[in-house]
Amino acid sequence: MSSSNTLTVTTWSLEQTAPSDLRPASPPEGDDVRIARAEVPSPEFSRFLYASVGSDIRWLDRLGWTYAQWQEQLSRPGAETWVAYEKGTPAGYVELDAQDDGVVEVVYFGLIPAFRGRRIGGHLLSYAVARAWDLAERWPERAPTKRVWLHTCSKDGEHAMANYERRGFKLFHTATEEEEDLPTAGPWPGAFPAA
Repeated sequence: MSSSNTLTVTTWSLEQTAPSDLRPASPPEGDDVRIARAEVPSPEFSRFLYASVGSDIRWLDRLGWTYAQWQEQLSRPGAETWVAYEKGTPAGYVELDAQDDGVVEVVYFGLIPAFRGRRIGGHLLSYAVARAWDLAERWPERAPTKRVWLHTCSKDGEHAMANYERRGFKLFHTATEEEEDLPTAGPWPGAFPAA
């Protein structure tokens, strides 16, 4: 049980160990959603995506990063940002990070709140995980992918875990800890109405 100043957070780590584990979602109906890689590292754009997607689910760890920290993370060999657009408007993103020995982490994944519940998330996750599996084709200095993993937690959206499992991810670790109960940041002050 958590006190008024702390929050009990459960974190689940999930993985795929073969490309055949991926069970893709159907794309949303119509041709208004497209997914593109942001090939030029842009701290401004990545921070916008991070703050906009995580604004209501307590993504706080990168909000204090400097421009140089963002640039360093985005410029790593094998770091990729894939963005879903609906009618030309950014709807959400996935950040991939190639690690040692053919491991690729789905570091961040999510949709801007206004785009949730429109069948974009499953499609974006499917597309990005397929790109995790073929990442070495774009980064010849990286080993071929042998494992794709991610973590999600009880602060994430209510459908996050089910989406990962439907895409073929399997649970391999669970941890629970107490965290300081910080307010959501919002994309700007006053973005969310008072409860």
